[in-house]
Amino acid sequence: MSTFEGSITSAKPRETRRHERRLMRAGLILSDACVILLSFTLAHVIRFQFGLPIFDAGTFDPDFYALVIVGILPAYLLLFWLYGLYQPTNLLGGTTEYERLFNAATAGVVVLIVLTFIQPEFIVARGWLLLAWGLMVLLGMISRFMIRRFIYSQRQAGRFLSRTLIVGANPEGIAVAQQLVEAPTSGLHVIGFIDDYLSVGAEPIPGIPVIGHTNAFTSTVDLQQVETVVIANTAMMRERLLAVYSTLDALQNVEVRLASGLFELLTTGVRVREEGFVPLLILDKTRITGLHRVAKAMLDYTLAGCALLALMPFFIVLGILIKRDSPGPVIYRRRVIGQGRREFDAFKFRTMHLEGDRLLSEAERHELEQHGKLKDDPRITKIGAFLRHYSLDELPQLLNVLLGDMSLIGPRMITRSELEKFGKWQHNLSTVKPGLTGLWQVSGRSDLSYEDRVRLDMHYIRNYTIWLDIQILFRTIPALLTGRGAY
Repeated sequence: MSTFEGSITSAKPRETRRHERRLMRAGLILSDACVILLSFTLAHVIRFQFGLPIFDAGTFDPDFYALVIVGILPAYLLLFWLYGLYQPTNLLGGTTEYERLFNAATAGVVVLIVLTFIQPEFIVARGWLLLAWGLMVLLGMISRFMIRRFIYSQRQAGRFLSRTLIVGANPEGIAVAQQLVEAPTSGLHVIGFIDDYLSVGAEPIPGIPVIGHTNAFTSTVDLQQVETVVIANTAMMRERLLAVYSTLDALQNVEVRLASGLFELLTTGVRVREEGFVPLLILDKTRITGLHRVAKAMLDYTLAGCALLALMPFFIVLGILIKRDSPGPVIYRRRVIGQGRREFDAFKFRTMHLEGDRLLSEAERHELEQHGKLKDDPRITKIGAFLRHYSLDELPQLLNVLLGDMSLIGPRMITRSELEKFGKWQHNLSTVKPGLTGLWQVSGRSDLSYEDRVRLDMHYIRNYTIWLDIQILFRTIPALLTGRGAY
């Protein structure tokens, strides 16, 4: 059976996928109901039964508060619905979803406070309301986070996916498809391309064929039971693009997404803003913003500070060994490119002889120019070889992390001359801080080709989460102990 035929016969009925979405929405409503009830109940216990000195003693009627809690539940669920917390486009969106949750919880408390002014006989304890609000935000975020992790695991198992068609198999369309393939948690399962320049059955990406041309667009979408269409607008002329888009009016339950045509730039954050009713893309100068930026900074400064204090005696010992092994300074300053293309000195323990370039042969100079490293480098000292094998020479960069030049996890730091090897991805590299470790460190280090290093760096920038940072940190320890790819 061909790949094209297999994509048809394996098409999951739309009704099954609708059932999955209804199941997810029902799970969210049930989870939110539990969070709301638990928040107000815990707030009641803390406010009235713990006897905390920050609250006035007062009096309360348990039956009255029980009725209020029962009445609040449907009102809050309605607020959550009004704030889009059950709409598929707003779900599983991380900080955006949390922001909507925060706003909905706050709006509910404001409504209750206003109600106490309108109806003077309706009196509730302000401390109870504030406690319930704080608990609802906290427990709601935890609940949504756990549900998102569950859905992600289900998507990796092939459930809760939207069959996705890419219109255009040009470099932009292929790049978008490749990114979606590498991010299974996105929920978009790419089944194929629509393209007028390649024959049906051709595979721009292994396993993802061209399954039709634009003149049979509607029938292909219907036959393949497509739910999401991504249009690479650089793949076709304006007239053809409008013609394809107009045919989508006849297709029910199909969501259309338009690629920007700036895929090489969009590993950085992007926002859409209307100016004079014209939608314009705003490119963020930094990729990591908001809560992610705060969490990453806390992780960097906390771990780097603690590590420097704990390793200080070890640094002194290494400094003595370096000085005894060969003359020269203990610390080597390497001029590299940081965030915003700003240059800074990255600190490393010196691992080479002074004026070591004189020890290189012509063949070694050529290899160094081609690959950036030598497997058997005559410039490296005895203690330097040991330091490099376990990446101990890079530990002084913990100070760079505290100075704000680097992050614990990020792309590999490079010099200005190396920047050219990143080609069209140069812009993206400068949107984040270079890392003491990263995907390149845990994936083979110097055994990787330069193309693989660029690919891993771009994958990190596009798919950044604080959880990816933590995962890389845990994978770094065994990578350092084995010394694989370090020279």
